[in-house]
Amino acid sequence: MAHLLIIEDEAAIRRVLTKILTEENKAYQVTEAKDGLEGIELIKNNEYDLVLCDIKMPKMDGVEVLTAVKKIKPEVPMVMISGHGDLDTAVNTMRLGAFDYISKPPDLNRLLNTVRNALDRKELVVENKRLKKQVSKNYEMVGHSELMTIIKNIIEKVAPTEARVLITGSNGTGKELVAHWLHEKSNRSSGPFIEVNCAAIPGELIESELFGHVKGSFTGANKDRAGKFEAANGGTIFLDEIGDMSLKAQAKVLRALQENKIQRVGSDKDIKVDVRILAATNKDLKKEIEENNFREDLYHRLAVILLNVPSLNERREDIELLANHFAQKIAKEQGTPVKSFTPDAIKLLKEYDWTGNIRELRNVVERLIILGGKEISEKDVKLFASK
Repeated sequence: MAHLLIIEDEAAIRRVLTKILTEENKAYQVTEAKDGLEGIELIKNNEYDLVLCDIKMPKMDGVEVLTAVKKIKPEVPMVMISGHGDLDTAVNTMRLGAFDYISKPPDLNRLLNTVRNALDRKELVVENKRLKKQVSKNYEMVGHSELMTIIKNIIEKVAPTEARVLITGSNGTGKELVAHWLHEKSNRSSGPFIEVNCAAIPGELIESELFGHVKGSFTGANKDRAGKFEAANGGTIFLDEIGDMSLKAQAKVLRALQENKIQRVGSDKDIKVDVRILAATNKDLKKEIEENNFREDLYHRLAVILLNVPSLNERREDIELLANHFAQKIAKEQGTPVKSFTPDAIKLLKEYDWTGNIRELRNVVERLIILGGKEISEKDVKLFASK
């Protein structure tokens, strides 16, 4: 059932609107407010799927109501009701975030179509939020150890800023999770998150991948192509394993950082980009600088904030939590019952040398889920999790 609120100071118009809406669709539940102040209080204390609001009202006009609603419940669509002489004001409310406006006296078809479209839009917004939360769960950072608490606290402080972050740590520690969370909690979270694995792209192709190319710039360049920096415009680009990037590509990344401009391969035309750069590496970049494999000026540009992700061996107290988390996730993926671990099984897992870190632990848990008993025992761990 859709819950609608009508804010209108003229009782006759409120009655007409309510009658039209409830007769059109029995699933519409309509509440009335006689002025803006009453409407705001109702919105604060109730959940509405749509608000229809008059523009010219005493005490608080429709523009003020719209502005207030967009602050307290921005997801609620607002349809403004305007007199014939208020069209300029009505158009202005669209700029302020109103879904649409209808004129007095309301045309029946126009009113019903607007309401249906606004409710459809609300459902789409809710679904997008649900999907985004679902995506976020895929990158959930699990752990309550002291080191993980420090990491999470740093993310909370750094994410809302535009500061560049260099994430370091061994393979499998979850550097990409940190990058995702920095983006999710940033002011750019509604923008794209573009991930580039610099180690997986051949050196001769990395520039084209990052900055794009124009037709004919090299063999196989059959058409113009945008790169990852352009794709990330307005959002975040994550340069994973940046220590494997060629020196030539490093120079172009440095220019992008300094000037917020890039050039496609084979072109001398500047393209403005607005991206936040996050980078990660499992290498000692200071050592790479000494060996002339990495630019020192780029390092200092990237490492505004240095964030080292601890190995699993450094946070063994998180192993039980992680093992149960993976067991639940894997069971859901495979459509099987969730298996628990005996205390002895957890104790043995905590004693392992996790050279592959969290990635290795997940693989071991999946193996135990498939091959172990109804409850994962110490015997199962010895049989199926051995190195």
